[in-house]
Amino acid sequence: MAEKSAIPVELGTEKIGRLLKQYALPAIIAQTASSLYNMVDSIFIGQGVGPLAISGLAVTFPLMNLSTAFGTLVGAGAATMLSVLLGQKNYKAANKVLGNVVSLNVILGLLFMAVALIFIDPILYFFGASENTLPYAKEYIQIILYGNIVTHLYFGLNAAMRSSGNPKKAMALTIFTVVFNTILDPIFIFVFDMGIAGAAWATVIAQTAAMIVVLKHFSDKSRAFHFEKGIFKLDPRVAKDSLVIGMGPFLMNAAACLVTLFINQQLRDYSGDLGIGSYGICNRFIFMFIMICMGLNQGMQPIAGYNYGAKQYSRVKEVFWMTAKFGTIVTTICFCIGMFIPRLASGIFTHDEALLNMSAEGMRILTIGFPIVGFQMIGTNFFQCLGMVKKSIILSLSRQLLFLLPLLYCLPLWMGANGVWMSFPISDVLSAILTAILLRRLFKKFNTLKDGEESTILGSNL
Repeated sequence: MAEKSAIPVELGTEKIGRLLKQYALPAIIAQTASSLYNMVDSIFIGQGVGPLAISGLAVTFPLMNLSTAFGTLVGAGAATMLSVLLGQKNYKAANKVLGNVVSLNVILGLLFMAVALIFIDPILYFFGASENTLPYAKEYIQIILYGNIVTHLYFGLNAAMRSSGNPKKAMALTIFTVVFNTILDPIFIFVFDMGIAGAAWATVIAQTAAMIVVLKHFSDKSRAFHFEKGIFKLDPRVAKDSLVIGMGPFLMNAAACLVTLFINQQLRDYSGDLGIGSYGICNRFIFMFIMICMGLNQGMQPIAGYNYGAKQYSRVKEVFWMTAKFGTIVTTICFCIGMFIPRLASGIFTHDEALLNMSAEGMRILTIGFPIVGFQMIGTNFFQCLGMVKKSIILSLSRQLLFLLPLLYCLPLWMGANGVWMSFPISDVLSAILTAILLRRLFKKFNTLKDGEESTILGSNL
C-alpha cells in the first residue's frame, strides 16, 4: 500500500450519508459487541455464580468507569487530533500523535493499576461493597487491574486505527474480543470452576489477543501511520493537546464513576445488596443502547473533524443532524423495551425472583426519558469532534454532576429507593435542554460562515 493511499480523502468529498454508513456502521457493530462483552460477563456470572456475585460485579463498575476515563483521556483526544490533522493534510504530526498514544497509555495504565491495587479494599468498600459482596468484587477487579495496561493500549490504538481510515478492521477486532471472551467465559466459569475470577481472566486474555493484532497493524511500515523510531518520545504539545481534547470524555467517565459510587451507596442504604445488583442489571442492558450511540459518535467524529479542518462547514452541519436523528431512534427503542417488557430484559441475567422484580421496576423508571438521550449524547460529542473542549466538558458533566448527583441525594429523602431511579429521567430532560441551547448558539455561528472561510468565531483547541 502506498503511503498516501491510506489517507481517507473521501471524508471531504463523498456523500455524508454514505460516509456515515461507512464509518458509523463498523463502529456501531464494534460498540454493540463491546456492550455484549460486558453483558456476557454479567450473564455468566449471574447464572453460574449467583445474585450476590452480580452485586459484587456492580460494585466494581465505578472503578472500571474510572479506568475507562483514563483510557479515553488519551484515546478520544488522539482520535480527534488525527481526524483534524488529516483534514489539514499534516501527516507528520499525525504520526507523532500515534506514538504519543502508546506512551501516554502505558504511563497512565501503570499508575492507575498500582494505586488501585494498593488501596483495593477501602476503594471497594467506598464504592458500595459489603461483607457479602467484597470477596466477589475483589476477586474480579484485581485480575482486571493486572491487565489494565493492555486495556488502555488496545482501546487507544483501536481508536487511532479507526480514525486513520480502517474502521472495518477496528470493528473486526472488537467483535473478535467479544467472541473470544464468550468462548472463554463458560469454559473458565463452568468447566474449570473458576467462578467470577474466570470471567475476569477471559476478559484480560481476549483483550491481550486483540492488542497483539493492533500492534502488528501499526508495525507495518507500508501504512501511512506506523510505528517508527522517535515517535514514542513524549511531545509536550502533542500530549497536552491530546489530553485537553480528551478531557470531555474523561470527565464524563470520571463523573460516571462518582455517580455510580453514589448510586451504589444510596441503593445499599435503601435496598440492600440486591438493590445494587438490580442497578447492575439495568446498567448492563441500557449500556448496549448507549454503546450504539457511541458508535454513531465514533462514525461522526472523523467526518465532522476532517471537514471542520478542511473548512467545509455545510458538511459538518449535515453529518451532525443525520447522526442525531439515528441516535434518537436508537434510544427510543431502548425506551420501548424498558417500558413494556422490562422483566423479559432483566430475565436474561438472573432467575432470582427478588432480584428480577427489583430490576424490572428499576428499568421501567430508568428509561422514561430515554427518547431524548440520543440527541444529548450526539450533541455533546459534536463539540468534542470540533475541538471545542469547554462546551464539551460542560455538557459531559451537566447530566451527571450538575443534575443527577444532587437529585440522587435529594429525591431518596422523601421517595426512598424510587427516588434513586427517578433521578435519571429528570436529569436526562434537563441535560437535553442545555444541549439544545448550546447547539442553537453554535449553529447560528455556523450559518454566518461559507465553505472555505477561515473560522475566527468558532474557536478550537487545535
